[in-house]
Amino acid sequence: MTTTGIAAVYLTTRNWGKAARFMQSLGYEADFTTDHNSGLFRNGQGPSVFVAEVPHEEPDTRLVLSVPDAEAVHFGSDAEVVTEFEDTHFGTREMVVRDPDGRLWTLQAAPADPA
Repeated sequence: MTTTGIAAVYLTTRNWGKAARFMQSLGYEADFTTDHNSGLFRNGQGPSVFVAEVPHEEPDTRLVLSVPDAEAVHFGSDAEVVTEFEDTHFGTREMVVRDPDGRLWTLQAAPADPA
């Protein structure tokens, strides 16, 4: 399996308004926001940053790596599959794996072709 780069950085926050203003102070612009306290920020050609409010959890940061084909992703014993590829509400497929140090990684692929 080969990734094609970082698709996004995913951040959770306890306070959406403060986090959004902080991102904007860093030069990021909101590409879109949702009615459930989340949104996508962009700054130039680099990876986007998706911020979501999760008020009752510790803030978290996760890299979302792009993969060209979900069907070609296979892991040896060095990674634990936490969730298999699933369709998301925003039009991609995502899988979560845990690395040997316990970090969670999200792999993102294009949606499956309808048969």
